[in-house]
Amino acid sequence: MSQPTPDEQAADWLIRRDRGLTPAEQDEYLQWLASDPRHGDALARQQATWRDLDLLADWRPEHAAEPNPALLAPPRQAALRPFRWVVPVAIAAAACVALVFVLDRETLPSSPKVSATPAVANGYEKRLLDDGSVLELNRGASVSIVYTVAERRVRLLSGEAHFTVAKNPARPFIVSAAGVETRAVGTAFNVRLGSASVEVLVTEGRVQVAPATPTTAPNPTVGVGEKIVVPLTVPLAPAAPTLTPITVSSDEMARALAWQPRLLEFTAAPLAEVVAEFNRHNTLQLSLADPALASLPVTASFRSDNAAGFVRLLEATAGVSAEYRGETISLRRAISP
Repeated sequence: MSQPTPDEQAADWLIRRDRGLTPAEQDEYLQWLASDPRHGDALARQQATWRDLDLLADWRPEHAAEPNPALLAPPRQAALRPFRWVVPVAIAAAACVALVFVLDRETLPSSPKVSATPAVANGYEKRLLDDGSVLELNRGASVSIVYTVAERRVRLLSGEAHFTVAKNPARPFIVSAAGVETRAVGTAFNVRLGSASVEVLVTEGRVQVAPATPTTAPNPTVGVGEKIVVPLTVPLAPAAPTLTPITVSSDEMARALAWQPRLLEFTAAPLAEVVAEFNRHNTLQLSLADPALASLPVTASFRSDNAAGFVRLLEATAGVSAEYRGETISLRRAISP
């Protein structure tokens, strides 16, 4: 059986990076890149192909009446540059970028399509739904999904989830949490089910929110950069005041969505700054037990939920030792043998 070509290996690594690398896989990925200069070129070619394929989204009628002319142009020769890992302190880090490519292949079920028995997310989970919508679950969240010809319905049973909805005016997307319904067509929003309230935060477009107990007031519309908090502990009476959306700042938005993994990029940043950024996104906390490490310059790109992988690279390449105690990792200079 022949060995996979560099391009086949690069394609496989892009797929694995898309769903997120484990610390062990990230180490293997770095070793693969460093083992042959052709690997970096192959990865660049595959990434260029993915970028070109993303243009197919322009064929969707809701995006444009005509396809992007670039799709009809002759194939272009990608300008390839060797991958270079900047290592001011011998730190090399893989960019675990989530690449999501969705083909609009939706089919309308003749009968309701119900998801399997809901399972509680042990950590961050990202799921691609049948219609192309993207569901992101925070730790502890669980959902059930029922799709019909008339609507797409998700029930948030516990915790917090973010929804990026594929546009389809004929089939509204509805999220129900403790009876509070958030209705969208094509937008993005976050829903958090608490013990006393349901909070809806809109990150793109607009949604309509209906409280669990109907009132005479119209259901409020919440736009991008706004949130609304619907109380659960005291039922809303018919004459209750209208629920009013609240404008949130960009900093408030970032804090509310800090549970979502994102790419953290650093260029000659002090290790203390890098540690603080990882700690902002994780329950697993990094601690600089050796103050001398605070100014260590770091140039790296890492997913925010892979603090453990970042620590493994520090141990392997920067002369740092790590001590694990529960949800804390203490960092100090390694003692030379």
